[in-house]
Amino acid sequence: MPLALLALAIGAFGIGTTEFVIMGVLPEVAGDFGVSIPTAGLLVTGYALGVVIGAPIMTAFGTRVSRKRMLMLLMGLFVIGNLLSAVAPAFGLMLVGRVIASLAHGAFFGIGSVVAAELVAPEKKAGAIAMMFSGLTIANVVGVPLGTLIGQSAGWRVTFAGVAALGVIGLLGIAKLVPEMPKPEGVHLRHELAAFKNVQVLLAMAMTVLGFGGVFAAITYIAPMMTHVAGFADGSVTWLLVLFGLGMVGGNLIGGRFADRSLMPMLYVSLGGLAIVLALFTVTAHNKILAAVTIALIGALGFATVPPLQKRVLDQAHGAPTLASAVNIGAFNLGNALSAWLGGLVIAAGLGYTAPNWVGAVLAASALVLAVVSAALERRTKTSSAVVAGAAPAEQRAAVHH
Repeated sequence: MPLALLALAIGAFGIGTTEFVIMGVLPEVAGDFGVSIPTAGLLVTGYALGVVIGAPIMTAFGTRVSRKRMLMLLMGLFVIGNLLSAVAPAFGLMLVGRVIASLAHGAFFGIGSVVAAELVAPEKKAGAIAMMFSGLTIANVVGVPLGTLIGQSAGWRVTFAGVAALGVIGLLGIAKLVPEMPKPEGVHLRHELAAFKNVQVLLAMAMTVLGFGGVFAAITYIAPMMTHVAGFADGSVTWLLVLFGLGMVGGNLIGGRFADRSLMPMLYVSLGGLAIVLALFTVTAHNKILAAVTIALIGALGFATVPPLQKRVLDQAHGAPTLASAVNIGAFNLGNALSAWLGGLVIAAGLGYTAPNWVGAVLAASALVLAVVSAALERRTKTSSAVVAGAAPAEQRAAVHH
């Protein structure tokens, strides 16, 4: 794998840390600002919505500059947003800081996915994408638990200041290691927009929204769920997040490996397994050991969907994939926002801290249905094309005969 993938993984590490660390310090943030847990959950929802909005806007802006320069600009925006979160005197300003940081997220992973795929041979594209996303998954093993530990001991503001420092390191890594890769000649914004006319691109994005949304329905409220339901101490949340992160690392590597071989079956297995495990979490959340195992499985099955879904979008949007790739990252976060909001609703309705798990199970099962529909439509299209291709020579022979 090219060394440039390491630079992309470094940037992904910083972004992954800021995206997920809020879940580990959510009770502390809520307490300091005097807001409820569901209200503090808006910091997750707001970040996710910022990714959804920022992905197409920042990527469209990026069509005017080289991909390397755009990646550097995005990391700079990421640093500014996290610094604002660290010093925010009020909840509203922290939410603004979260949104500013999130504007870099979708475009970074979208453009980064395209760069990663172009650095390797065609049969290794999903593996290269998985390598970049490994920074995001490793963040959940190292960055998020460490940030949670720091937040609980030294204060959550120190956590976000540290995340800003990670952004600076990512910026320097991109400047040093990523080669200059100008945008392809002749590819303009209208070509990028044309990819959205492909129903398979839209289906893949819908699977992304629902599938990974299922993960966030449960994980957004992991701290109160594990402390109030399973009976873990507050400090144990750090190690539970490590388990989640380890699951993500394994799932990402497995998803990248098998997506290059058998993409759709990989999606069937991961989405189906995710729906089952999330449903079971409503029961296993009441037992410490079973809850810990379930959290790791949610991470593994959830992130096993990421490389195949990202590769499917790149394949279906062939020729002008940058915007579609970035919007698909936004789709991940649209699912995060939707599920975090729905999870907050069921908790606020008095259904308990395990109720979001049912929300996640339904979302993941819906994604599986869309995967089956997408494969069926693809088979029908290939069959129709084969029939047309076979009929043409017969018509030509008849014309010659006459």
